[in-house]
Order: sequence, then structure tokens, then C-alpha cells
Amino acid sequence: MNKNIESNLIAAADRGGAGPGVSSGRAACADGDGRSGSGTGAGPGVSSGRAACRRESFGFLADGREAQLYTIVNSRGMVMAVCNYGAALVHAAVPDKKGSPVDVVLGYDDAAGYEKGGMSVGGIVGRAANRIGGASFDLNGRTYNLTPNAGTITLHGGRDFYVHRLWQTADVTDSSVTFRLESPDGDQGFPGNLVLDVTYTLTDSNEIRIDYRAVCDADTLLSPTNHSYFNLSGDGSGDVRRQLVTILADAYTVLGPGQVPTGQLQDVTGTDYDFRNERPIGAAMNGDYDFNYALNGSGFRKTAEMYSPETGIRMTVSTDMPGIQFYTAVGLDETGRKGAYYGPFSAACFEAQFFPDAIHHENFKKPVLRAGEEFRSTTVYSFETEKQSAK
Repeated sequence: MNKNIESNLIAAADRGGAGPGVSSGRAACADGDGRSGSGTGAGPGVSSGRAACRRESFGFLADGREAQLYTIVNSRGMVMAVCNYGAALVHAAVPDKKGSPVDVVLGYDDAAGYEKGGMSVGGIVGRAANRIGGASFDLNGRTYNLTPNAGTITLHGGRDFYVHRLWQTADVTDSSVTFRLESPDGDQGFPGNLVLDVTYTLTDSNEIRIDYRAVCDADTLLSPTNHSYFNLSGDGSGDVRRQLVTILADAYTVLGPGQVPTGQLQDVTGTDYDFRNERPIGAAMNGDYDFNYALNGSGFRKTAEMYSPETGIRMTVSTDMPGIQFYTAVGLDETGRKGAYYGPFSAACFEAQFFPDAIHHENFKKPVLRAGEEFRSTTVYSFETEKQSAK
């Protein structure tokens, strides 16, 4: 890896912090007995009263490397846990309307579960999320051949997924963890030596904030996203199709063969794709959604909501990305945490992203990162309950 690239990213972090509203000061992450270092963490049942971070072993990968789990609890009793394998969001425990913690993301018991899993649960995908038709693209007059992994298509970067790599832990504070991935020139077929930092922050407003920052020494494609599966009635509670969703988008990208966009944007008015007014996921199409929505507005803004009447938990999704892939886990078939079966419709994903296959369509914003420039993007999942809203 080109050390100048990493130095540039670190210098940018020193200038700007870990992201808007995030502290960049390094702090130790305590083990289970309060000492700095690794050990037995508290997990999602941690009691709170102040912000805290704990680190513990998350088990071992098949090659013997050890993964780490970082658990953060805020002053309101919400808990977030992330691991350095796949830079995955492992737990998001939110107090429901009765005050009981509800883990609203799907996950596995340990790193071995994430290594075995095949559906990117909770992890960071890249370099380019979603689909690239023909598993190739042209940039600056040169054709780059990628690694096809869905027929002739590249999906979520191609083979050797980012979600199946052990990331570096670059920084830890009492409210945030930053993971770093160094992706060399030619990785998955993409040009340039890339350094990507992903910072997870749990705020006292019950927000999980994901800040992406990257630099590369050559022009490349970059469109990372988080692939968490949300069930606001609780991990392993079953079908989400009675949960309510809002997506602030007037159009979606029409799909062709292999679910690759044709380049056409279709107005959602009068169609089963219209979520501009809150409605149950299963109210149409049997709840079978795997589509990119062209989000209204630009810049950082509210883009979607999900609500469980059962728990009273509402999630709001805000991002600066142009699109969100709304996926109702139709292809999910996994054994998850505590032996729970994760099947179709057991969760929903809201993957903030550039439009799929954007590099091949002139009317789509291009996910091109120029050499030496800094990529920055932020997505926030914020949570509240009926009880909290009524105050």
C-alpha cells in the first residue's frame, strides 16, 4: 500500500475530525472489568448512565485470526456493537415502548458466523455497492474488468467481498469506532490504492451515524454502503411485512436483465412502488422489494422511515447519497444469532448508495473518486419510540 495515501487520509482526519459532529480524539476502549485493553465485553445488555465503550474477543476466523467486538452504550440506554470483521454493525439495542431493549438488526453470535454468512449481514460493501453490468467499466479511456459473481454481473464489488475481510481498528473513542481497509491497486479489478475509513458513532440522541472517508492514488469507482438488515420488532421476531415504511422518492430505477438498471427513472405515482405515504411493506407485491429509489432532494436529508407498531420503535434514515436500495430480504436463508432462522421478509435493508450501474448511464450521478481527492459521505439511522415521542 502506498504510504502517502494513508498519510493523506490521516492528515485529513486530523484537520476535520472523524466526521461532522464526531469527536476525533482517541480514547481507550475498556474491557469487561473496566481496564483498557481486550477482554470480556458487556454486550447488548450493558447498563448505562454515561457513554462507554467496551472491547471483547468476537472469536476466531478459519485462518486463526481473532476478531474484536466493540460495544458502546449511550446515556439513554441504547447499545451499539460493531466488529472489525467486515466492519459490521452487530447489535443495535433500542428501548421499546415498555422500556425493554430490542435488538433491531440481524446478526450472528461470533465472527465465524459472519465468515460463514453469504448475505453481507451488517457489513460494509464496496468498492461499488450493488450491480455493475457486464462486470466491467471504462474510465479515462481504459477498460477495467472486474470479478463477476452474479452471472456476468459484479454485485457488491465482486468476489473477495469487503464484508469478508478483517479491517484494521484505526480509532476508538467512548462513542465511536473507526475501521480502516486498505484496498490495493487491482483489488477486485478496480484501479488505484484505496484507503477507506468507516466510523460508527452512537450519539445520545439514539443515532447510529456512519461516516465514510476515503482517498485513492488513481481515479477509481467508490460507492460503499452498510448492508444491515432491520427488524424493528426485534432480531428473530419474524416477518416484517406488517411494519410500516416511508421512502421519500418520486421515482425508482427501472430494471433490466439481471436486475441491472436500464437507465430509465420511473415515476412511482399510482404504482406499487410508491412509499411516499407511510404504509405496510406487504400492502402490495407481497412485500417483495429489491429496488433502488431515486431520493428526493440533495445533500444530507431525511430519506426514509420504518416503524413497528408492536414495539413502538421508529427508525429514520438520513443520508447525502442520491439513492437507497430498499430490500426486503427475499433471498435471505441463514441461521443467525442464537439459532434464529433468517428467511425471506425477516428484515428490510435501506442501503444508501449511488444508483446501481451508474458508471454506464449518463443521466446517473457517477461514483467516481478522482486521484488525491477525498470522498466523504454520511448516513444516519436514528431511533425513537412512541413513549419518547409523546413527551
